Amino acid sequence: MELDLLAIIKAIILGFVEGMTEFAPVSSTGHMIIVDDMWLHSKEFLSKYEANTFKVVIQLGSILAVVIIFKDRFLEMLGLGSGKKKSDGQSRLKLSQVIVGLIPAGVLGILFEDYIDEYLFSTETVLIGLVIGALLMIFADIVGGKNPRTTAVDQITYKQAFSIGLIQCFSLWPGFSRSGSTISGGVLLGLSHRAAADFTFIMAVPIMAGASLLSLVKNLEYFSIDALPFFAAGFLSAFVFALLSIRFFLKMINKVKLIPFAIYRIVLAGLIYFVFL
Repeated sequence: MELDLLAIIKAIILGFVEGMTEFAPVSSTGHMIIVDDMWLHSKEFLSKYEANTFKVVIQLGSILAVVIIFKDRFLEMLGLGSGKKKSDGQSRLKLSQVIVGLIPAGVLGILFEDYIDEYLFSTETVLIGLVIGALLMIFADIVGGKNPRTTAVDQITYKQAFSIGLIQCFSLWPGFSRSGSTISGGVLLGLSHRAAADFTFIMAVPIMAGASLLSLVKNLEYFSIDALPFFAAGFLSAFVFALLSIRFFLKMINKVKLIPFAIYRIVLAGLIYFVFL
């Protein structure tokens, strides 16, 4: 690929799309369909393999943003923090609870990875995921969002963690959205929107980081020194915008809840259907 100012601007825009959508319950996959069609797979810009490598790089930028925001919690769970109990005597969220939440989707993801890659990554299946995921979010707000029993992530039980993990399995369907499914699941299980969002973001880091690093190793041959400024611009853009969007999302989620995001998903599905199909 030839690097020029336009290529760097494109990398920044693509990083913006990734950073703003990866952890919001709006499906980053749905948004990447649009930018794929516009830029990533155009012959004069990136090959399919270069595009896949670039997607992994900018996803790592988004993951780094979550690590920065929740760094104190991660240090505590790894035994590197203070390890003290809260003032009310309640223990902090444990690493074992996060692992319990990761097990269901992790097992199914390994078992059905090839099937998902071959049969479910199409525009049509993503549209289905966008709409059904939106309906789940609306259902969660109506049924479970009124009087949460669990108002902080530290109050999550192992049973809730595992149950949220089961509902996260829906996100293996492209377009369903990992955060959309897990936040909805948390709300249906009695968590506040903020507690569900906190647990969702914390739980996303190990599984996304592991998958992204493995994918990066597989596609490392398509990474060239000449393209380093392009990849660096996308990575930094995704990191900065994910940092901003996650902080903003966590502040507003208890107020706006999930229905506005669900409506946006349905509108996005309509846009993709009528413009890109």
